Amino acid sequence: MIKSKAVTFGGWALIVGALSFTAVFTYLAITFNYPDVLDGPANEVLPALRGGGDAMRAIWAVYAFLPLAFVPAGIGTYHALKAADEGTMRLGMHMATISALASMLGLMRWPSIHWALAAFYEQADAAQQAVVTAVFNGLNVYLGNYIGEFLGELTFGLWLLLTAVTMFKSRHFPRWMAYMGLLTSVLGLIQMFRNVTDIVLPVNEVFNYLLPLWLLVLGIGVLRFARNHEGFSLQNEN
Repeated sequence: MIKSKAVTFGGWALIVGALSFTAVFTYLAITFNYPDVLDGPANEVLPALRGGGDAMRAIWAVYAFLPLAFVPAGIGTYHALKAADEGTMRLGMHMATISALASMLGLMRWPSIHWALAAFYEQADAAQQAVVTAVFNGLNVYLGNYIGEFLGELTFGLWLLLTAVTMFKSRHFPRWMAYMGLLTSVLGLIQMFRNVTDIVLPVNEVFNYLLPLWLLVLGIGVLRFARNHEGFSLQNEN
């Protein structure tokens, strides 16, 4: 039987996640020069972080937990498409979970470790500030670039890719959705190399606009699937 509750929850997780990410991203872009601030020096970024006060810290805390929405989203897409290719979608579900955890770990440094570093930086002397800067830079490279951005975005892109590929095998999703998902996932896997080369920066710009739209479309498609197949069983479509 189709687990309609899991599919429905996954569809809503996609929609709420897309809208929430867009709202928080926009707020941080306006108030904190995000995402350009990620490449800023400690002597500019840390005072700006503290200057935002408790509201800034709260927003970063919310942002850090938003990737967890993709855990139920991965489960929902798995149940919606497993009849078409269960093995591929099971792998996709695991990719979504890894992506959520990696992205969360990367973002959590801002309201936790970076916040504490910013508080210490205000009272530190020049020598101590140099140490804080080294720690700040190291955390950005490890938790930011490698864990959050590279691992998180790699597994996220693979989840979207596996979902799109499986859609081509399913008779319950239109082919235009599969093509849109394929395009989004490929752009996502390309733009993740923006820290390596500036060549992919235009791809990153397109992806940032396309991704929330695709998540909304996918969420609506998953919800429609849940509504149309509630109480019914699906035979393997292969």
